[in-house]
Amino acid sequence: MIHFFNTYSGKDEIFAPINPDQVKLYTCGPTVYDHQHIGNYRAYVFEDLLKKFLRFMGYKVLHVMNITDIDDKTIKGANELGLSLKEYTKGYIESFFADLNTLKIDEADHYPRATDFIQEMAHMVKGLHEKGYAYEKDGSYYYDISKFPNYGRLSKINMSELKPGARVDSDEYEKEGAHDFALWKARKENEPYWETEIGQGRPGWHIECSVMSSRFLGESFDIHCGGVDNIFPHHENEIAQSEAYTGKQFVRYWMHCQHLIRDGQKMSKSLGNTISIKDLIAQHGADPMAIRFMLLSTHYRKILNFTEDVLEQAHSSLRRILDFVYELKSRKFEQGENPKIAELTAETRQIFTAGLSDDLNISVALTAFFEMIKKVNVLMAQNSVFQKDAEKLLSCVASINAVLGVLPDKEEAPLSKDILEKIEEREEARRQKKFDLADRIRAELLQNGVQLEDTKDGPRWKIVQRQ
Repeated sequence: MIHFFNTYSGKDEIFAPINPDQVKLYTCGPTVYDHQHIGNYRAYVFEDLLKKFLRFMGYKVLHVMNITDIDDKTIKGANELGLSLKEYTKGYIESFFADLNTLKIDEADHYPRATDFIQEMAHMVKGLHEKGYAYEKDGSYYYDISKFPNYGRLSKINMSELKPGARVDSDEYEKEGAHDFALWKARKENEPYWETEIGQGRPGWHIECSVMSSRFLGESFDIHCGGVDNIFPHHENEIAQSEAYTGKQFVRYWMHCQHLIRDGQKMSKSLGNTISIKDLIAQHGADPMAIRFMLLSTHYRKILNFTEDVLEQAHSSLRRILDFVYELKSRKFEQGENPKIAELTAETRQIFTAGLSDDLNISVALTAFFEMIKKVNVLMAQNSVFQKDAEKLLSCVASINAVLGVLPDKEEAPLSKDILEKIEEREEARRQKKFDLADRIRAELLQNGVQLEDTKDGPRWKIVQRQ
């Protein structure tokens, strides 16, 4: 039985999707006014873990992630550079998808862009106006929060602190400044605008997700995810708009991940302490899968403090997994099987699944996985692992990796002829007891990213990061 913490109720709830066989999932995507940093990817990796786990549990998942290519920030950035919105956002969108690929984040089924749904947004604003939830002022439309009794339920804010009737045009604002918010902004000089049934203008940020989610997932769906900074005002406003418009419950489960901070400070562009996936790889030599492991290995509702030590720990953990798989694939095991292995893999799968079923408790899941690795390494040292056991273990690792997504998709490429000749040259040096020469060749190979390990069955190699 799966249960998740629902931000809306503030409680741990048993998960029961609307359709027993399919989960409809909406995740807040990037606002493409800049390159995304690792703090952003903390949320995207959490959402990918959630999706992979739901599939692991047998659900089909229909996933939608929006791309916000029009809001206050994108307009400001495009104007500063004298570019159209499309020209300005193009490079940031491409960068985003490249990073998703680098981190092996599964693609969503749909990536709607806000600028492709302007007319639908205007139509929803018109509907909210006709239903009495919105009012018009100088060509702009605002949502009257006093008309929606449940306003504040998601963010747990006190309605007495709000100021209905006082309007705010900014897309983002602090809790203390919550007022009636803009659904539609009338045409302004130096801003893009569209001709619509409610006049010339552009949408506010919040209406965009209400329209795009319902377009692909229907008026009610299962899970809506995002970072905690989206809870208010963005997600609160999505609920108010959508439920007022349809008269139906908008989302059943709201799941939010905590911030990633850097060296104890909030990561933000204003502090100048952001770092991108590309920079982590280029400047810090980070393995992309170690970055992914780092981002998923802390429970999504806990703050993740990014430091060099934390990244190094992720590299070490990933190396343990890779070395374990390498041993299972490259050792020459004797025929037969050890019944303890079947028991161990079954127990590991059970604890791994139970952990993630408990609001994605990744700590329990990973502990079970590494405990299995530890126990099997002991058995291998005792020559108590056989060929059928190795096959069972590799199958178990593959099923776990279907959720974690941290292992390479392909086998390591074969070594080049030159490298193979160097390995043979070293073996010949060892046979002739020229150990200084053998050590120099070994060091040279390591410089080229090939690590040798001497065993009773001869040398084994693995690809490592170049020294």
